[in-house]
Amino acid sequence: MAKSSKLRPLNDKIVVKRLEAEEKTKGGIVLPDTAKEKPREGRVVSVGGGKVLKDGTRADFQVKKDDRIIFSSYAGTEIKMDGEEFLIMSEDDVLAIVE
Repeated sequence: MAKSSKLRPLNDKIVVKRLEAEEKTKGGIVLPDTAKEKPREGRVVSVGGGKVLKDGTRADFQVKKDDRIIFSSYAGTEIKMDGEEFLIMSEDDVLAIVE
């Protein structure tokens, strides 16, 4: 992320940098940009403070900065900052952590 700006998500939100789309199919066919699917995999850039619970405490996150994650297809809001694209989504949109 650029040094001039920093995204700090609120509550149970996380900022994710989407991983690059595959350039080739498994059979070796090169895909044009229009045929590439947006990957549902990314790296966590930053996390918020956690969801506020009824008793006023905050729930801990299951994901952390630099985790590689898989998220649901229509998860998050796409934003562009300093020429880079990011997704801001709820931790609930995360389906799995890739280990």
